[in-house]
Amino acid sequence: MKPKHLLSLFLLTVLPSLFVLAQQRSATYFPPAGIWEQRSPSALGLNAAVLDEAITLAKNGESKNPRSMEINHYRTFGKEPFGEGIGPFADRGEATGLIIYKGYIVAQWGEPSRCDMTHSVTKSFLSAVVGVAVDQRLIRDVKDTVAYYVPPIEWYNPKEAINRPSEDIGKPQLLFPFESAHNRTITWDDLLRQTSDWEGTLWGKPDWADRPDADANKWLNRPRNKPGTTYEYNDVRVNVLALAATSVWRKSLPQVLKQTIMDPIGASNTWRWTGYRNAWIVLDGQPVQSVSGGGHWGGGMFINAYDMGRFGWLTLNRGKWNGKQLLSEEWIRRSLTPTAAKTDYGYMNWFLNTDRKFLPSAPATAFTHVGNGNNLVYVDPEHELVAVIRWIDGKAQDSVIKKILEALPMR
Repeated sequence: MKPKHLLSLFLLTVLPSLFVLAQQRSATYFPPAGIWEQRSPSALGLNAAVLDEAITLAKNGESKNPRSMEINHYRTFGKEPFGEGIGPFADRGEATGLIIYKGYIVAQWGEPSRCDMTHSVTKSFLSAVVGVAVDQRLIRDVKDTVAYYVPPIEWYNPKEAINRPSEDIGKPQLLFPFESAHNRTITWDDLLRQTSDWEGTLWGKPDWADRPDADANKWLNRPRNKPGTTYEYNDVRVNVLALAATSVWRKSLPQVLKQTIMDPIGASNTWRWTGYRNAWIVLDGQPVQSVSGGGHWGGGMFINAYDMGRFGWLTLNRGKWNGKQLLSEEWIRRSLTPTAAKTDYGYMNWFLNTDRKFLPSAPATAFTHVGNGNNLVYVDPEHELVAVIRWIDGKAQDSVIKKILEALPMR
């Protein structure tokens, strides 16, 4: 065969195949359900020795708090007013983590398959199901007041006598979480940003009992801040958001999360999202648990590091998973947009690295999903990097991230 014919044959057969292969190699990798490809650091140009140093730092930086989450609760939040636990606790495992680069697992340590409490990282999953509700127009606008969407709610209490005792006559029989003049002005955006200053009691916990003011005179009957003006991290108000979202979806939020987020990203079937033992409502004639937004007083998300990593990879890819937009670009944009009230916080629980204050060694474009423990999902779009770091002391976080970044190829 003449050379020019060989060239023509190459152009017609081999070159298109190489082009397709190049496209496949450059495409973003999304791990399918049940499988997550692992690659050696060197195969992706990373320094394996430096990554090992990062893992050593993470292990040495393990939290000194008790591994019993129940004991730890009563050493911390349990000392607050109304601090009794009302949700499940469990002992945690050892220091654990994953490093995900370009979608591939390049390093792991500890017990990444173990389902542990993830505390306030649960809030990021809560905001996700609210985001899907907005994307599906169940919530028309985040600037809408929540009161418009939430009818009177019947509390499910099978132990209560059918015949109400005389001393209960006249007491409310339904929950009205947005009835007060102040609460009627609160929007979905306010709740998502923790700037609502919602007032009231839910599941036996008054709003002021979570991280109470040092001045006890401010606990009751203080003037309320206008919604949107003042940030306060408060799990009672987070649980109010979960209750409101449950009313909108008309089914349990764990079912919503499974169908709209976790199954599509190939998460395992082992994660569980629990609420408090008294947080049950009647919904369309059925008892439904209104889940909690974290592990404060127990409960929240029990999940393994792999599933946390998949969620982190979803958020790095701006809500898209393997060609499907699970959370809209607009929702991700809002989640990453701070306010004047809190310049390093978007929607719960998206912590921004504004001015590189939270993680000085990381780029300002990085963000994290953070929970007590500490549980950290580090998301770095600039470097195509996600790191799940569990049970690390807060003071050790930045040094671990710094070392991971040092292991990346030079750009």
